[in-house]
Amino acid sequence: MTDNNAAYLKMVRTLSDRVVEAQQPIRILDSIKWCAEVRSAFFASGCKALPAVDADYYQRKNPLEFDPAAVRQEFHQIERDIARNLGQLNPLSAIMRRMCREYQTVTRMIEARGTADFNLLSEELYGSASDVFHAGDPTLADLGTQMEAIVINLLKNASMVEDNKDIAAPAAVDMLNQRLLKVFPNAGIRVLLNDQMTADAAAGSDYLKIRSDARFNALDIDVLEVHEGWVHLGTTLNGSAQPYCTFLSKGPPSATTTQEGLAVLTEILTMRSSPARLYRLINRVRAVTLAEQGADFIEVFNYLRQHEMSDDDSYSIAVRIFRGSTPGGKPFTKDLAYMRGFVQTYNFLRLAMSEGKLENLPLLFCGKIILEDIKTYRLLQDEGVVIGPQFLPPHFADLKGLATWMSFSRFIASMNFEQLQADYGPLL
Repeated sequence: MTDNNAAYLKMVRTLSDRVVEAQQPIRILDSIKWCAEVRSAFFASGCKALPAVDADYYQRKNPLEFDPAAVRQEFHQIERDIARNLGQLNPLSAIMRRMCREYQTVTRMIEARGTADFNLLSEELYGSASDVFHAGDPTLADLGTQMEAIVINLLKNASMVEDNKDIAAPAAVDMLNQRLLKVFPNAGIRVLLNDQMTADAAAGSDYLKIRSDARFNALDIDVLEVHEGWVHLGTTLNGSAQPYCTFLSKGPPSATTTQEGLAVLTEILTMRSSPARLYRLINRVRAVTLAEQGADFIEVFNYLRQHEMSDDDSYSIAVRIFRGSTPGGKPFTKDLAYMRGFVQTYNFLRLAMSEGKLENLPLLFCGKIILEDIKTYRLLQDEGVVIGPQFLPPHFADLKGLATWMSFSRFIASMNFEQLQADYGPLL
């Protein structure tokens, strides 16, 4: 390694570490969560009174533990230093400067809690249900509508009924600790109980939190192992192992789509998912769509209840959509990432398989990457700036099975489904 190259890599590491350090105070979901009293009051009203959440509520009940203006200034300075030291056209510089600008937008969104600007900034970061996948393709809202009808038909079949959720949170913690210890034997991964969460589970840097009063069935445990463990914790560990690009251990909002897409795809490819699980993801898309069209919290909640969701699940999804906003405002659009990411990641894999270009696929797991950057990371890997993932899920570590499964996908997708219905319908 030449002195110039060593100095360059040292500078990349220094700037990357600054990005990691600067983002540490930012906890988007913690900053926008609603407290348990909101839930109690809503159900006490017979589910007829909008939750009393506005800008003042966030200031009183969930004050920020950091100074957004100071964080924005820090990221502005890091962005300028990246340009000064790595240049404007350097591809790694472009990625890192984009991250800095994105984190500045994140802080503005968090500052805008309880106002109309919150949704505008959310759409800037996570997109909208009216976005198309590709030019001329259906929108995310269209996907939600079409998939909802398909999955409802599936769920009518008795064989699709899920087992009762008879695994309490402490038992789930023990089960997942055992499983993840086998997957990541020397990584110090911990599964912990948490009584401050709204979601059933959430992955951190080296831990998985389980809500203390949540209950699970065996399939839920399987999903948590591959979704939160293999993908979210796996990519965090791979990013943390990067010798220079340590920022890959932290995912800005733009990485959420690829992260959640990989996680949902992994659930499906490993046969861990279920129609009921898919229905919950689709209902999040439907809920965002309705809220973007003007539905308030109660209208979204009632829509979900009328579509075979329990009161608890309906409330949980409605809160996910309106957190950070107000019960009568426009939505927080992060939950679009699951289905958008699945479609994008699946199509990327499908194209890679059909053209025999498999060499880039492991890089999906080298850290919290954005799908659009994968070719750049391949070049950076060739240069020794980025290293390949230390952990890969089994179906990516050995691509033979996945390649075989997807080999027919392009041909099958080209077949006329209406004609298939006409030909095969009499057989059903």
